[in-house]
Amino acid sequence: MTDLAWISNAISTARPQAMGALLRYFRDLDAAEEAFQDACLRALKNWPKNGPPRDPAAWLIFVGRNSGIDAVRKRAKHAPMPEEDQISDLEDAEGDMAERLDGAHYRDDILRLLFVCCHPDLPATQQIAVALRIVSGLTVKQIARAFLVGESAMEQRITRAKARIADAGVPFETPGAVERSERLAAVAAMIYLIFNEGYSTNGGEAPARAPLCEEAIRLARLLLRLFQAEPEIMGLTALLLLQHARAPARFDENGEIVLLEDQDRSLWSRKMIDEGLALVDKALRHRKPGPYQVQAAIAALHARAATPEDTDWTEIDLLYGLLEQMQPSPVVTLNRAVAVSKVRGPEAALAMIEPLEDRLSGYFHFFGLKGGLLMQLGRGEEARVAFDRAIALANTAAEAAHIRMHIDRLIKESAEASSIQKAR
Repeated sequence: MTDLAWISNAISTARPQAMGALLRYFRDLDAAEEAFQDACLRALKNWPKNGPPRDPAAWLIFVGRNSGIDAVRKRAKHAPMPEEDQISDLEDAEGDMAERLDGAHYRDDILRLLFVCCHPDLPATQQIAVALRIVSGLTVKQIARAFLVGESAMEQRITRAKARIADAGVPFETPGAVERSERLAAVAAMIYLIFNEGYSTNGGEAPARAPLCEEAIRLARLLLRLFQAEPEIMGLTALLLLQHARAPARFDENGEIVLLEDQDRSLWSRKMIDEGLALVDKALRHRKPGPYQVQAAIAALHARAATPEDTDWTEIDLLYGLLEQMQPSPVVTLNRAVAVSKVRGPEAALAMIEPLEDRLSGYFHFFGLKGGLLMQLGRGEEARVAFDRAIALANTAAEAAHIRMHIDRLIKESAEASSIQKAR
């Protein structure tokens, strides 16, 4: 085996399983990571000569565990040596471990690893950063670039997260059924956060942050392989795929935002859409609806529409109503108002969002939508005030530029109306 690309892919694929098992052995993130890195170096040296192992993850776990034991022995000379049969014959041990480490072991180890990274004591940004480092194996430089911060700042962020995890005394035992359900929800939320960190960007930053979306999809697929009968994980994976499928059409050549209704749908990834739609249909057949499934169903309706005019806004309105019941939130109501404006008109949508203004007073999208609805109703001066507020709250230059486009349109329409009035 001399294909280094294959070796790299095998190591990346095995990383969550191997890191999860090593974390269980050493109960320390740094020790587990060092042991895994040493195993990877030995794999790069041995696999090209000896061929690929039957189970790369088992090989990396075994070699990493022995490497970690050796490191502990060097630090504490009086520690007992490992048993001879543990280190005497690598091939036999590898085969034995491949037999013993079945799907259940892998599932618990990976879930534990992901759960450790999304510990509730950590801020969301630290959860994402440490997960990308420990679970995904991204370098600190790659993570820093995606977060648009300096490498040293990101290193400190990850170090603080690891220290907090160590101080929290996270249990490493195999989780029970109830705890597993709780952990699964937390892990799904963390993956969703990773995706949103990459998705919420502007055109200039999109290339640097796209890997976060891709990594979130990879982790969601991994979770789906471990929990194949969980409809919410199907929904989560489908949602990420359907959202990311639109990435090539979300910004124009100047990096400006292109609204969904204006996007060139021929640029959307048909492969991702087909995979996402299949998962949505499979999830809904379980008849156990959840928030990720509902959001995926909404994204699916957009994906199935060949043109903006074909969008089933009535069904989208109903789905957002269901989501409001599952996850009451002013942001969900705000999103529903877009569908209401298409079905019942801008006046009904404006009446829906006006009570939300106090709770969404610092939210860019509230004032952007309010300005757009007011503009549709011909209330230009009020629309301008809302748009000015949106610009002040914009998170990115692209968001601000998009609002300025609406203001320019208002100015143009006002000038045209004034010219018509003078002509009369």
